[in-house]
Amino acid sequence: MFRTIATSAALLVGLAVAGAVAGPQWDPQPVTEHVVPATEDTTIGGVDAAAGEVGGVGDHEVRTDPVTIELDGATVDGLLRRPLDGDGDLMTGRPGVVFVHGAGTGRAAEAFAETAASLASAGVVTLVPDKRMDTYSLRDRDYEAMALDYHHSVDLLRTVEGVDPARVGLYGESEGTWIVPVLQADDPTIAFTVLTSAPVVPPREQAAYAVDNYLRNTRVPDQVFRAIPRAVGMQFPGGGFTYADFDVRPWLAAQTAPVLVVYGAADPSMPIEQGARIVLADTAAGPGDAPVTVRYYAGADHGIRVRDGVPGGGVAPLHRDFVPDLAAWIQGQPGTADAAPQVAGATPEQLFLAAPVPQPLWWGNGDVVVAAVLGGTGLVVLPLGAWGVAALVVPLARRRRGGPAQPFAPGVGPSLVALGAGSVATTGALAAYLLLVARLAFDYQRNDVIVQGGWVTVRLLGVATAVAAAVLLQRIADVRSARRAGGDVVVTRAAPAAVVLWCVVVGSVSLLLTLAYWGVYQLGI
Repeated sequence: MFRTIATSAALLVGLAVAGAVAGPQWDPQPVTEHVVPATEDTTIGGVDAAAGEVGGVGDHEVRTDPVTIELDGATVDGLLRRPLDGDGDLMTGRPGVVFVHGAGTGRAAEAFAETAASLASAGVVTLVPDKRMDTYSLRDRDYEAMALDYHHSVDLLRTVEGVDPARVGLYGESEGTWIVPVLQADDPTIAFTVLTSAPVVPPREQAAYAVDNYLRNTRVPDQVFRAIPRAVGMQFPGGGFTYADFDVRPWLAAQTAPVLVVYGAADPSMPIEQGARIVLADTAAGPGDAPVTVRYYAGADHGIRVRDGVPGGGVAPLHRDFVPDLAAWIQGQPGTADAAPQVAGATPEQLFLAAPVPQPLWWGNGDVVVAAVLGGTGLVVLPLGAWGVAALVVPLARRRRGGPAQPFAPGVGPSLVALGAGSVATTGALAAYLLLVARLAFDYQRNDVIVQGGWVTVRLLGVATAVAAAVLLQRIADVRSARRAGGDVVVTRAAPAAVVLWCVVVGSVSLLLTLAYWGVYQLGI
C-alpha cells in the first residue's frame, strides 16, 4: 500500500509540474485608472448648433426600399430606409448612415432593424447591406478587404435621393468596429463614425478578456483559468485565423471625422473602459485629431439592449436613450462633434485589462494538441478493443493448444486496462465539462453542481488514472524483480501482448500529459 501511495504521489506531482511548465499561466492585470463620466445624463450636447433640422425618433414616416449593391466580384442586397416629410414626400438634404455588421449579423432584413428604422423616423437615411459571405468564414476574414466592400454601400448612399453626400457616415457594431476606422481612414470624406460595443484591442485579446469575464461570472475553479492563454493564445488547428491579431489602432490614429463611442455598461465581453481610453488617446495623437464623444448606457448589454425583466429567449428592448442620442449626435453635426460632456452615462466597471495573450511554447500549435488527443485515444482504444475481441472469438481449445491463456503477467492486464480506460474517460469528462461550462458562461448563467461538482469529478478521475498507472508500474517492477531472482515469469507472453502494452502505455501518457496541460493535475483546490 505504501508503495502505491508513494508512486501515485510522485506521478501526480510530476504531472502537476509538467502541466505548469508546458504552457503560460493566466495573470490578468487589474484596471487601476477608471473612466469617470461627467454626468449620468447621456443627452448629446451641441444640438443647438446643428447645421440643419434635428428630428426626434418617431417624427417621420419611413419609406423602405430594397436595393442591390455591386461589389468587386459579387453583389449583395440591402435595405434603404428614408424619412418622409409631412406631405409624404422624401425629405431632402438628410444625413445618411451605412451600417457595418458585427460577427453575429449578416442579413439586411434582420440586422439593425430597430435601430435603422428608428433613426430613419428621426430624419436620418439608413442603408443596411447584407454582409458579403463568400469571403467571410470563421477561419478567414480580411477586415481591410471588408472595408473596401462596405465602401460600395457608401458610394451608393451618396447618390440616393434625399441624402446630402457630404453628410454620409458609418455605424459599426462589435466586429464591425474593426472595419469602420479602416474605411474612414481610406476615405476621409466620410463625415462621421459610430463605434458601438467596440473591442478596440485585437480579436485574440478581446476573446481572452471575454472568456475571463464569463468564467468569473460562472465561478469556475481557479485551475480552469489557466486554459485561457493555452486555448486562445495557441495557433489554431488547421491554420488560418490570422485576423485574430488584427490591430485597428493605426487606423484609429488616422481618423479625421467625429467619432461616437457607445457601450452598454453591463457588457461583459468588451473592455468598456479600456476601449474608450484607447480611442480617445489614439485619435487625439493622430494628425486628424478627430473629436470623440463617449456614452455608457446603464444596464445595457453588448447590443445596447436592457434585459432586466425579459424572460430567457425574449427579445430585449434597446436602451430608451440610445437611439435618440444617436439621432441627435448624427443630425447635430458639426455642433455635436466636440460638445460637452465628452464622456457621460452610467459609471463603467472593468476589473481587468485586455492584454496580449501569452503564447504557449511546447504546445503552441493546435494541430499538435489535436494529434495528442486523437492519437493517444486511438493508441488506447484500438489495441484494447482488438485484445478484447480476440479474447472473445479465439476458441478456448485453440488458446490451450497454442499457448498460455493469459497474455500478461498476473496483475498487469487489469491495471493496464484501468490505465487506458481511465485516461480516455478523464479526457472525455474534461471535454464534456468544458463544453457545459462554456454553455453556462456564454449564457451568463451559474450552476455550481456542474461547475464545481463537474471539476471535482474530472480531477478524481484523473487521480484514479494516475493510481492505475502507479499500480501498473509496480506490477511490471515486481515481474522484473522476480526474473532477476531466477523466476520464469514475464510481463508479456507473446508479441501481440507486448504491442498492446506499449500502445496503451504510450497513448495513456499522451492523454495524461494533455490533461496536465489543461490543468487537471494542477496543485491546489
